[in-house]
Amino acid sequence: MTGSRTLPTLLLALFLLLLNPLAQAREMVSVNRAELNMRSGAGTDHEVVWVLARGYPLQVVARQGNWLKVRDFENDQGWVYRPMTGRTPHMIVKSQVANIRSGPGTRNRIVGKAEYGEVLRTLENRGGWAKIRNEGGLTGWVSRSLLWGW
Repeated sequence: MTGSRTLPTLLLALFLLLLNPLAQAREMVSVNRAELNMRSGAGTDHEVVWVLARGYPLQVVARQGNWLKVRDFENDQGWVYRPMTGRTPHMIVKSQVANIRSGPGTRNRIVGKAEYGEVLRTLENRGGWAKIRNEGGLTGWVSRSLLWGW
């Protein structure tokens, strides 16, 4: 086979792979302990760079044994011990303030507010909105554009 026929085939395969939603899926975890140390490397002999609270959402970018290399909503990266994470979906507020509304849409009344860095438990996703519950038990809807997580 000539090189001129191989390149278009490879480009088509790459294009189809990028269009596949499963290929683009990001693996997410959340902290399932009261606190979790994010370290500079995989292992307890590495420096603690952040202490994360329960529910804090993280995107997995690599694995090494029982350790996960993760990034957060501010693109900070580090390593966490996998058994101290879970699959319960959470979001974190990435805007200065986010309105919590009675329903999914800006025409619904504001029932509360969430501030930058606040962790919210994800209950449902509908369109561009997430139904959440905050630490105090308030349930409502927040625009997904103001949140990071799953």
